[in-house]
Amino acid sequence: MKLVTFTVADNSTEHLGVVQEDGLVDLAGVAGVPATMLEFLAAGEPALAAARLAAEQAVGVLSLAAVQLSAPVPNPGKILGIGLNYADHIEETGMKKPETQMWFNKQRTCVNRPYGEINLPSVSSALDYEAELCAIIGKRCKHVPRERAPEVIAGYCCGNDVSVRDWQMAAMTMQIGKSFDSHGPFGPYLVTSDEVGDPHNLDIRCIVNGEVRQHSNTKHLIFDCYDAVAHLTKAFTLEVGDVLFMGTPSGVAAAMKPPKFLKEGDIVRVEIEKLGHLEHRVTPERAECIIE
Repeated sequence: MKLVTFTVADNSTEHLGVVQEDGLVDLAGVAGVPATMLEFLAAGEPALAAARLAAEQAVGVLSLAAVQLSAPVPNPGKILGIGLNYADHIEETGMKKPETQMWFNKQRTCVNRPYGEINLPSVSSALDYEAELCAIIGKRCKHVPRERAPEVIAGYCCGNDVSVRDWQMAAMTMQIGKSFDSHGPFGPYLVTSDEVGDPHNLDIRCIVNGEVRQHSNTKHLIFDCYDAVAHLTKAFTLEVGDVLFMGTPSGVAAAMKPPKFLKEGDIVRVEIEKLGHLEHRVTPERAECIIE
């Protein structure tokens, strides 16, 4: 199934839905289907079964053009990204291959919907894209062996680990440069693991203004999604709805000579086989003081 969180025009209430070829089935009010994605994933197989049945029996569907998609999980507890996880990206950066997985945090306030705008920061022009596979955790888990990792992944989606390179490189944790507002889009839907099949053989691309900047396949991940779950849960608990950004292949703007950083008006598209696409326009940030 392709699961989404969405709003209908003139209504800010978020609903859950299932995307089909002919549109979107609204799951609001369906018996056995909780109201939010976090509650839905936590409910497990009974909720999935209720959603499948509702989608099969749906008489009418909504047009995708009539709704606005949010991030599939609008409020994840944790967003984690792994660095230097494709050999060709390591080569273009001139850095050494990590001996162990190299993880960083992205703040929850960076979450962005799958279609819309990415902020060009008022404090930097070093704005970069990173097409990435995202894995969404579906079960609270700790000390998960690699062979059981598929059990705890609810599904997968496209991600763009938008990065402000000068801020990223100014601190060892990279956290601030990876966490500017709007710089964590993922979606457009959560494709359940059973529909994806092997997540480690998917074509992945990033296209800027029609130019293919990145093109690879998730089979080239150094540490795959199952490695990630096994490694991270040795240290801390992964919770329902946590998002793992699995790294980017070569072709980032910072590695070009000269760098081709994103600028106002650019259209950035991330595509992953079976998972759909993201698309965003780069728009200058409105640097307003907000105190609430």
